[in-house]
Amino acid sequence: MGKLKIKSGDNVRVIAGAHKGAEGKVTRVFIDKNKAIVEGVNMVSKHEKPSATNPQGGIKEKEAAIQVSNLSLIDGNGKSTKVGYKLEDGKKIRIAKSTKEEI
Repeated sequence: MGKLKIKSGDNVRVIAGAHKGAEGKVTRVFIDKNKAIVEGVNMVSKHEKPSATNPQGGIKEKEAAIQVSNLSLIDGNGKSTKVGYKLEDGKKIRIAKSTKEEI
């Protein structure tokens, strides 16, 4: 698949789909599937059977994965930006293309 420019812990904005405009923090990234889970975005209902740990069972809300191509990184100013890279002291660091600041 390759490398993704979005990592867990990044603040992102949804730029396409049903949740367009929503913002949140990336909690998990699935590199092989090109998907990420964003806090509070793309909530789905999950039916749970009663068990010893959860005797009541019921319907739980949880976040589902969203395609990385539908996400845009938010820079320090709160605007969407593309991600670039530059070498600094032999290390490859991510930068925001709009402000040229390190992410």
